[in-house]
Amino acid sequence: MYRFLLRPRWLAALAFALAAASVMVMLGNWQLRRYEERSAINDRIDAADSVQAVPMTSILSRPTAASASGQAPGKDLAWTKVTVSGRYDTAHEIQARGRTVDGDVGYEIVTPLVLDDGTAVLVDRGWVPAPPGGALAAPTVPAAPTGTVTVVGQLHLSESRPAPIEQRNGRLDTRRISVPKLAHEMPYPVYGAYVLLTEQTPANDAAFTRIPIDHEDAWQNGGYAVQWWLFAVMALFAYGYYARKEARGESKPSSPGAAREPLPAAAQPAGAETRSRDRVEDHDRRKAASGDRVDDYDRRKAASGDRVEEYDRRQAASGDRVEEYDRRQAASGDRVEEYDRKKAAALAATGDRVEEADRKRAAADDGDR
Repeated sequence: MYRFLLRPRWLAALAFALAAASVMVMLGNWQLRRYEERSAINDRIDAADSVQAVPMTSILSRPTAASASGQAPGKDLAWTKVTVSGRYDTAHEIQARGRTVDGDVGYEIVTPLVLDDGTAVLVDRGWVPAPPGGALAAPTVPAAPTGTVTVVGQLHLSESRPAPIEQRNGRLDTRRISVPKLAHEMPYPVYGAYVLLTEQTPANDAAFTRIPIDHEDAWQNGGYAVQWWLFAVMALFAYGYYARKEARGESKPSSPGAAREPLPAAAQPAGAETRSRDRVEDHDRRKAASGDRVDDYDRRKAASGDRVEEYDRRQAASGDRVEEYDRRQAASGDRVEEYDRKKAAALAATGDRVEEADRKRAAADDGDR
Protein backbone atom coordinates (compact mmCIF):
# COMPACT_ATOMS: atom_id res chain seq x y z
CA MET A 1 0.00 0.00 0.00
CA TYR A 2 2.86 2.36 0.79
CA ARG A 3 5.31 1.05 -1.81
CA PHE A 4 5.13 4.40 -3.59
CA LEU A 5 7.24 5.83 -0.73
CA LEU A 6 10.24 4.18 -2.40
CA ARG A 7 9.85 6.40 -5.45
CA PRO A 8 12.54 9.11 -5.86
CA ARG A 9 10.25 12.07 -5.24
CA TRP A 10 8.89 10.58 -2.02
CA LEU A 11 12.39 9.67 -0.82
CA ALA A 12 13.46 13.26 -1.57
CA ALA A 13 10.43 14.57 0.35
CA LEU A 14 11.32 12.35 3.32
CA ALA A 15 14.93 13.57 3.29
CA PHE A 16 13.77 17.20 3.18
CA ALA A 17 11.29 16.68 6.04
CA LEU A 18 13.93 14.97 8.20
CA ALA A 19 16.52 17.66 7.46
CA ALA A 20 14.07 20.47 8.22
CA ALA A 21 12.94 18.79 11.42
CA SER A 22 16.56 18.27 12.52
CA VAL A 23 17.42 21.93 11.96
CA MET A 24 14.32 23.03 13.86
CA VAL A 25 15.13 20.72 16.77
CA MET A 26 18.67 22.13 16.95
CA LEU A 27 17.30 25.70 16.94
CA GLY A 28 14.90 24.72 19.71
CA ASN A 29 17.76 23.22 21.73
CA TRP A 30 19.80 26.41 21.26
CA GLN A 31 16.88 28.50 22.52
CA LEU A 32 16.56 26.11 25.46
CA ARG A 33 20.23 26.69 26.35
CA ARG A 34 19.67 30.46 26.16
CA TYR A 35 16.66 30.01 28.45
CA GLU A 36 18.79 28.08 30.95
CA GLU A 37 21.60 30.67 30.81
CA ARG A 38 19.22 33.57 31.36
CA SER A 39 17.38 31.71 34.11
CA ALA A 40 20.70 31.11 35.88
CA ILE A 41 21.51 34.83 35.60
CA ASN A 42 18.13 35.72 37.09
CA ASP A 43 18.76 33.25 39.91
CA ARG A 44 22.09 34.91 40.68
CA ILE A 45 20.44 38.34 40.65
CA ASP A 46 17.70 37.20 43.00
CA ALA A 47 20.10 35.36 45.33
CA ALA A 48 22.55 38.27 45.71
CA ASP A 49 21.00 39.44 48.97
CA SER A 50 20.92 35.99 50.54
CA VAL A 51 24.09 34.17 49.40
CA GLN A 52 27.59 34.57 50.83
CA ALA A 53 29.95 36.76 48.78
CA VAL A 54 33.04 35.06 47.38
CA PRO A 55 36.46 36.72 47.06
CA MET A 56 36.66 38.38 43.67
CA THR A 57 40.28 37.31 43.18
CA SER A 58 39.23 33.67 43.47
CA ILE A 59 37.01 33.70 40.38
CA LEU A 60 38.60 36.36 38.12
CA SER A 61 41.92 36.03 36.31
CA ARG A 62 44.57 38.32 37.73
CA PRO A 63 45.69 41.03 35.26
CA THR A 64 49.41 41.37 34.70
CA ALA A 65 50.08 44.22 32.26
CA ALA A 66 49.80 47.87 33.28
CA SER A 67 47.27 49.98 31.36
CA ALA A 68 45.54 46.82 30.20
CA SER A 69 42.64 44.71 31.37
CA GLY A 70 42.73 41.07 32.36
CA GLN A 71 40.74 38.25 30.85
CA ALA A 72 37.01 38.91 30.78
CA PRO A 73 34.87 36.38 32.69
CA GLY A 74 32.22 34.33 30.95
CA LYS A 75 28.49 34.95 31.15
CA ASP A 76 28.18 32.22 33.75
CA LEU A 77 29.90 34.54 36.25
CA ALA A 78 27.78 37.61 35.53
CA TRP A 79 26.11 39.06 38.65
CA THR A 80 28.04 36.77 40.97
CA LYS A 81 28.22 38.25 44.48
CA VAL A 82 31.87 39.06 45.32
CA THR A 83 33.90 40.92 47.91
CA VAL A 84 37.19 42.79 47.50
CA SER A 85 39.31 45.19 49.61
CA GLY A 86 41.64 48.02 48.60
CA ARG A 87 42.07 51.80 48.42
CA TYR A 88 40.10 54.10 46.10
CA ASP A 89 42.10 56.04 43.48
CA THR A 90 40.04 59.22 43.00
CA ALA A 91 42.63 60.68 40.61
CA HIS A 92 41.39 58.29 37.92
CA GLU A 93 37.69 58.46 38.80
CA ILE A 94 35.23 57.99 35.91
CA GLN A 95 31.81 59.53 35.32
CA ALA A 96 29.47 57.62 32.95
CA ARG A 97 26.98 60.18 31.68
CA GLY A 98 23.47 59.74 30.32
CA ARG A 99 22.56 56.89 32.68
CA THR A 100 18.91 56.45 33.61
CA VAL A 101 17.47 55.32 36.94
CA ASP A 102 13.71 55.36 37.51
CA GLY A 103 13.26 57.58 34.47
CA ASP A 104 15.77 60.23 35.58
CA VAL A 105 19.01 60.88 33.71
CA GLY A 106 22.24 61.28 35.63
CA TYR A 107 25.74 59.87 36.13
CA GLU A 108 27.21 56.61 37.37
CA ILE A 109 30.42 57.21 39.32
CA VAL A 110 33.09 54.54 38.79
CA THR A 111 36.22 54.67 40.97
CA PRO A 112 39.23 52.33 40.64
CA LEU A 113 39.89 50.28 43.79
CA VAL A 114 43.61 49.46 44.01
CA LEU A 115 44.39 46.15 45.70
CA ASP A 116 47.43 45.42 47.86
CA ASP A 117 49.15 43.58 44.99
CA GLY A 118 49.03 46.68 42.77
CA THR A 119 46.18 45.52 40.55
CA ALA A 120 42.86 47.37 40.47
CA VAL A 121 39.19 46.76 39.84
CA LEU A 122 36.65 49.37 38.74
CA VAL A 123 33.86 49.85 41.28
CA ASP A 124 30.55 51.46 40.28
CA ARG A 125 29.74 53.29 43.53
CA GLY A 126 26.23 54.33 42.43
CA TRP A 127 24.13 56.88 40.54
CA VAL A 128 23.82 60.64 41.11
CA PRO A 129 21.36 62.98 39.36
CA ALA A 130 22.43 65.45 36.68
CA PRO A 131 22.80 69.05 37.98
CA PRO A 132 20.25 71.74 37.06
CA GLY A 133 22.82 73.29 34.72
CA GLY A 134 22.43 70.47 32.21
CA ALA A 135 24.50 67.58 30.91
CA LEU A 136 27.70 69.63 30.62
CA ALA A 137 27.60 70.87 34.22
CA ALA A 138 29.65 69.06 36.84
CA PRO A 139 27.59 66.64 38.97
CA THR A 140 27.73 66.71 42.74
CA VAL A 141 29.69 63.58 43.68
CA PRO A 142 30.32 62.47 47.29
CA ALA A 143 33.99 61.97 48.00
CA ALA A 144 35.28 58.42 48.15
CA PRO A 145 36.38 57.23 51.63
CA THR A 146 40.09 57.16 52.31
CA GLY A 147 42.05 54.26 53.66
CA THR A 148 41.23 50.59 53.20
CA VAL A 149 37.71 49.92 51.93
CA THR A 150 35.90 46.61 51.70
CA VAL A 151 33.39 46.42 48.86
CA VAL A 152 30.63 43.88 48.38
CA GLY A 153 28.87 43.86 45.05
CA GLN A 154 27.98 41.92 41.90
CA LEU A 155 30.20 41.35 38.93
CA HIS A 156 29.15 43.35 35.87
CA LEU A 157 30.55 42.34 32.49
CA SER A 158 32.17 45.02 30.38
CA GLU A 159 29.63 46.94 28.29
CA SER A 160 29.75 46.57 24.52
CA ARG A 161 30.05 49.33 21.90
CA PRO A 162 32.83 51.38 23.56
CA ALA A 163 32.40 55.16 23.53
CA PRO A 164 35.05 57.92 23.37
CA ILE A 165 36.75 58.91 26.62
CA GLU A 166 37.33 62.59 27.50
CA GLN A 167 38.56 64.62 30.45
CA ARG A 168 35.69 66.63 31.99
CA ASN A 169 35.09 68.06 35.46
CA GLY A 170 38.38 66.59 36.65
CA ARG A 171 37.29 63.06 35.78
CA LEU A 172 37.37 60.66 32.85
CA ASP A 173 34.06 61.11 31.03
CA THR A 174 32.44 58.44 28.83
CA ARG A 175 29.07 57.07 27.79
CA ARG A 176 29.78 53.35 28.09
CA ILE A 177 31.70 51.45 30.78
CA SER A 178 34.07 49.46 28.57
CA VAL A 179 36.71 47.98 30.88
CA PRO A 180 39.38 47.27 28.21
CA LYS A 181 39.17 50.83 26.87
CA LEU A 182 39.15 52.47 30.32
CA ALA A 183 42.10 50.30 31.38
CA HIS A 184 44.29 52.17 28.87
CA GLU A 185 43.79 55.29 31.01
CA MET A 186 45.00 53.57 34.20
CA PRO A 187 48.63 53.24 35.35
CA TYR A 188 48.08 49.71 36.74
CA PRO A 189 46.63 46.35 35.58
CA VAL A 190 42.80 46.24 35.71
CA TYR A 191 40.57 43.21 36.18
CA GLY A 192 38.38 42.25 33.19
CA ALA A 193 35.02 43.07 34.83
CA TYR A 194 33.78 45.77 37.16
CA VAL A 195 31.86 45.55 40.43
CA LEU A 196 28.39 47.01 40.97
CA LEU A 197 28.50 48.08 44.62
CA THR A 198 25.76 46.91 46.98
CA GLU A 199 27.53 47.23 50.36
CA GLN A 200 30.66 48.98 51.54
CA THR A 201 32.75 49.29 54.69
CA PRO A 202 32.89 52.12 55.65
CA ALA A 203 29.34 52.68 54.44
CA ASN A 204 28.67 54.23 51.07
CA ASP A 205 27.40 57.82 51.00
CA ALA A 206 23.59 58.08 51.12
CA ALA A 207 23.64 60.51 48.18
CA PHE A 208 24.29 57.57 45.89
CA THR A 209 21.35 55.62 44.44
CA ARG A 210 21.94 51.90 44.10
CA ILE A 211 21.95 50.80 40.46
CA PRO A 212 18.96 48.51 39.78
CA ILE A 213 19.62 45.25 37.94
CA ASP A 214 17.13 44.25 35.26
CA HIS A 215 16.20 40.60 34.94
CA GLU A 216 16.78 38.69 31.71
CA ASP A 217 13.74 37.76 29.62
CA ALA A 218 14.31 34.01 29.87
CA TRP A 219 10.71 33.06 29.09
CA GLN A 220 11.01 34.53 25.61
CA ASN A 221 13.73 32.01 24.80
CA GLY A 222 11.65 29.25 26.36
CA GLY A 223 8.74 30.16 24.11
CA TYR A 224 10.98 30.16 21.04
CA ALA A 225 12.29 26.71 21.96
CA VAL A 226 8.77 25.28 22.12
CA GLN A 227 7.87 26.95 18.79
CA TRP A 228 10.84 25.41 16.99
CA TRP A 229 10.02 21.95 18.35
CA LEU A 230 6.41 22.31 17.21
CA PHE A 231 7.62 23.30 13.74
CA ALA A 232 9.73 20.12 13.64
CA VAL A 233 6.70 18.00 14.54
CA MET A 234 4.61 19.81 11.90
CA ALA A 235 7.21 19.08 9.20
CA LEU A 236 7.07 15.34 9.93
CA PHE A 237 3.29 15.43 10.28
CA ALA A 238 2.95 17.10 6.87
CA TYR A 239 5.00 14.34 5.25
CA GLY A 240 2.87 11.64 6.88
CA TYR A 241 -0.36 13.45 5.99
CA TYR A 242 0.42 13.70 2.28
CA ALA A 243 1.75 10.15 2.20
CA ARG A 244 -1.55 8.91 3.62
CA LYS A 245 -3.51 10.94 1.05
CA GLU A 246 -1.42 9.40 -1.70
CA ALA A 247 -2.00 5.90 -0.33
CA ARG A 248 -5.78 6.47 -0.19
CA GLY A 249 -5.86 7.84 -3.73
CA GLU A 250 -6.96 11.31 -2.68
CA SER A 251 -4.07 13.17 -4.29
CA LYS A 252 -4.41 14.56 -7.81
CA PRO A 253 -1.77 13.74 -10.46
CA SER A 254 1.09 16.23 -10.45
CA SER A 255 0.74 16.91 -14.21
CA PRO A 256 -2.15 16.71 -16.75
CA GLY A 257 -2.56 13.26 -18.14
CA ALA A 258 -0.37 11.63 -15.49
CA ALA A 259 -1.89 8.26 -14.71
CA ARG A 260 -1.75 6.68 -11.29
CA GLU A 261 -0.62 3.08 -11.00
CA PRO A 262 -3.64 1.03 -9.90
CA LEU A 263 -3.35 -0.82 -6.62
CA PRO A 264 -4.05 -4.56 -6.55
CA ALA A 265 -7.60 -5.34 -5.53
CA ALA A 266 -6.41 -7.06 -2.36
CA ALA A 267 -4.35 -4.03 -1.35
CA GLN A 268 -7.07 -1.46 -1.95
CA PRO A 269 -8.60 0.04 1.20
CA ALA A 270 -12.29 -0.25 1.96
CA GLY A 271 -14.36 1.92 -0.36
CA ALA A 272 -11.46 2.40 -2.82
CA GLU A 273 -13.30 0.56 -5.61
CA THR A 274 -16.39 2.76 -5.18
CA ARG A 275 -14.29 5.93 -5.23
CA SER A 276 -12.45 4.69 -8.32
CA ARG A 277 -15.76 3.94 -10.10
CA ASP A 278 -17.06 7.38 -9.18
CA ARG A 279 -13.95 8.97 -10.65
CA VAL A 280 -14.39 6.92 -13.85
CA GLU A 281 -18.03 8.01 -14.15
CA ASP A 282 -17.05 11.61 -13.50
CA HIS A 283 -14.39 11.30 -16.22
CA ASP A 284 -16.98 9.86 -18.65
CA ARG A 285 -19.36 12.74 -17.89
CA ARG A 286 -16.62 15.25 -18.53
CA LYS A 287 -15.67 13.47 -21.75
CA ALA A 288 -19.33 13.41 -22.86
CA ALA A 289 -19.64 17.10 -22.07
CA SER A 290 -16.47 17.68 -24.11
CA GLY A 291 -18.04 15.68 -27.02
CA ASP A 292 -21.17 17.82 -26.77
CA ARG A 293 -19.04 20.90 -27.06
CA VAL A 294 -17.39 19.44 -30.18
CA ASP A 295 -20.79 18.67 -31.72
CA ASP A 296 -21.99 22.15 -30.89
CA TYR A 297 -18.87 23.54 -32.54
CA ASP A 298 -19.57 21.42 -35.67
CA ARG A 299 -23.16 22.67 -35.77
CA ARG A 300 -21.99 26.25 -35.48
CA LYS A 301 -19.43 25.65 -38.23
CA ALA A 302 -22.12 24.08 -40.44
CA ALA A 303 -24.41 27.02 -39.74
CA SER A 304 -21.55 29.32 -40.67
CA GLY A 305 -21.22 27.38 -44.00
CA ASP A 306 -24.94 27.82 -44.63
CA ARG A 307 -24.55 31.54 -44.10
CA VAL A 308 -21.74 31.57 -46.67
CA GLU A 309 -23.95 29.74 -49.19
CA GLU A 310 -26.80 32.17 -48.44
CA TYR A 311 -24.39 35.03 -49.05
CA ASP A 312 -23.35 33.46 -52.38
CA ARG A 313 -27.01 33.09 -53.37
CA ARG A 314 -27.63 36.71 -52.49
CA GLN A 315 -24.61 37.75 -54.51
CA ALA A 316 -25.90 35.68 -57.48
CA ALA A 317 -29.37 37.21 -57.08
CA SER A 318 -27.75 40.64 -57.02
CA GLY A 319 -25.98 39.77 -60.29
CA ASP A 320 -29.33 38.71 -61.80
CA ARG A 321 -30.81 42.05 -60.77
CA VAL A 322 -27.93 43.84 -62.51
CA GLU A 323 -28.58 41.83 -65.70
CA GLU A 324 -32.30 42.60 -65.41
CA TYR A 325 -31.45 46.25 -65.05
CA ASP A 326 -29.24 46.09 -68.13
CA ARG A 327 -32.06 44.42 -70.07
CA ARG A 328 -34.48 47.09 -68.94
CA GLN A 329 -31.99 49.79 -69.96
CA ALA A 330 -31.63 48.12 -73.36
CA ALA A 331 -35.43 47.87 -73.69
CA SER A 332 -35.70 51.53 -72.73
CA GLY A 333 -33.20 52.35 -75.55
CA ASP A 334 -35.33 50.38 -77.99
CA ARG A 335 -38.40 52.37 -76.97
CA VAL A 336 -36.48 55.62 -77.55
CA GLU A 337 -35.50 54.45 -81.02
CA GLU A 338 -39.11 53.42 -81.74
CA TYR A 339 -40.25 56.80 -80.56
CA ASP A 340 -37.71 58.48 -82.82
CA ARG A 341 -38.90 56.38 -85.80
CA LYS A 342 -42.53 57.22 -85.10
CA LYS A 343 -41.68 60.89 -84.74
CA ALA A 344 -39.75 60.83 -88.02
CA ALA A 345 -42.63 59.05 -89.72
CA ALA A 346 -45.06 61.63 -88.35
CA LEU A 347 -42.86 64.47 -89.56
CA ALA A 348 -42.56 62.83 -92.95
CA ALA A 349 -46.31 62.42 -93.17
CA THR A 350 -46.81 66.07 -92.20
CA GLY A 351 -44.36 67.11 -94.92
CA ASP A 352 -46.21 65.05 -97.50
CA ARG A 353 -49.51 66.67 -96.49
CA VAL A 354 -47.92 70.12 -96.80
CA GLU A 355 -46.57 69.27 -100.21
CA GLU A 356 -49.97 67.87 -101.22
CA ALA A 357 -51.61 71.09 -100.03
CA ASP A 358 -49.10 73.15 -101.96
CA ARG A 359 -49.80 71.13 -105.11
CA LYS A 360 -53.52 71.53 -104.69
CA ARG A 361 -53.16 75.25 -104.12
CA ALA A 362 -50.94 75.57 -107.20
CA ALA A 363 -53.45 73.59 -109.30
CA ALA A 364 -56.25 75.88 -108.13
CA ASP A 365 -54.23 78.90 -109.06
CA ASP A 366 -53.67 77.51 -112.59
CA GLY A 367 -57.44 76.91 -113.09
CA ASP A 368 -58.29 80.43 -112.24
CA ARG A 369 -55.99 81.72 -114.81
